[in-house]
Amino acid sequence: MNRVLPEQWPGVAPTDRPKRTGPAPAPPVAVSVPSDAPDIVAQVLARLQPVDPALVLLFGDPGNGLGAVGAQLTKALGPDCTVVGCSSAGEIGPSGYCTDSVIALGFPADSFRAGVCMLRDQAHVPVSDWMATLRRFHADFAPRAGRSCFGILLADAQARQEDVLVATLDAAIPGVPVVGGSAARGLNFAPSCQMVAGEGRTGAAIFLLVETDFAVAEVSFAHFRPTEHRAVVTAANPHDRIIWELNAEPAAEEYARLAGLRPEALTTTEFARHPLLQRTGRRHHVRAIRAVTPDGGLQLLSGIEAGNILTLGNAVDMTRGFAEALDALPRPPVMVLGFDCILRRLALERAGMAEQMSDLLARYHVAGFNTYGEQHSGMHVNQTFVGMALMPPES
Repeated sequence: MNRVLPEQWPGVAPTDRPKRTGPAPAPPVAVSVPSDAPDIVAQVLARLQPVDPALVLLFGDPGNGLGAVGAQLTKALGPDCTVVGCSSAGEIGPSGYCTDSVIALGFPADSFRAGVCMLRDQAHVPVSDWMATLRRFHADFAPRAGRSCFGILLADAQARQEDVLVATLDAAIPGVPVVGGSAARGLNFAPSCQMVAGEGRTGAAIFLLVETDFAVAEVSFAHFRPTEHRAVVTAANPHDRIIWELNAEPAAEEYARLAGLRPEALTTTEFARHPLLQRTGRRHHVRAIRAVTPDGGLQLLSGIEAGNILTLGNAVDMTRGFAEALDALPRPPVMVLGFDCILRRLALERAGMAEQMSDLLARYHVAGFNTYGEQHSGMHVNQTFVGMALMPPES
């Protein structure tokens, strides 16, 4: 096996800026530009250059390529600005859900400091090397007392390594909250792109550490409740995330029986309505079903192993609980960096509730992208909204 070691990206190491002394930190800025616009870079720079960003996040699939846009922004914004991005299955901008767009988020240097570490090939990175690199990266970054620090993980969904990546992160740098999303391109699982400083790659993962004067809080919301129907995974292929048997029966047939459906009626819509849930501690996490395999197995979007106990879930209100979760924050957020599962968005569109959800996303200043998996609290999950809320510091 080739050993491809993770690295801190050259030329975009965290800058050592003094802690700001002004009365209020400078908030981040979100920009949405059509992906086919001929002047994407000019439009983004017009909004972001005035705030002197330490970090720019790009989400989407611009017509001239994410790498080209990232390279031009890196040149224009200079070596003290970290430019990072990934392709997406959909975007979340200042007006809520959007498609065929590029979202640019600028984090002012007056209030933020950022560093980045890239895994060029998830499949060929030993866990021990990944853990050692993360610890060294965190030590070099040296978060300062009195400021908030959080992490962002952007991973290629096709590599299917998110469970290992996020668990290792949680073990290597405990106490640092990490959120993130699994990237794809569009709705057909096309190869995704992860980009740092204009270099785009497929199969990679990017981890950022961000320090800020803002207070931060993790947010998560899944619109499901567990039912009384449970099943044991009795045969599985963990590498390919396939369940062959549930309760010693063919997986698709047993799932259909538990959900009260005919096997031939299993569709993406039904998978979204009746997800499989795995309990960890006191919480249930979604293990979303991607498809039925030709031989009757269930292919998932998260890791699975024989012996796992799963519970059938039922969908509930997709909007009310979201607003309640964000209203529970100590203070209204200036921005929520959001990662929202594409399956949630598709379910909202089918239910005629996408516009209502977009209004909520705009109201709470959510910006980010639609994913094929979400990361938070040391877990890789599905059909969930996760985010990092940035709030004014306590006075």
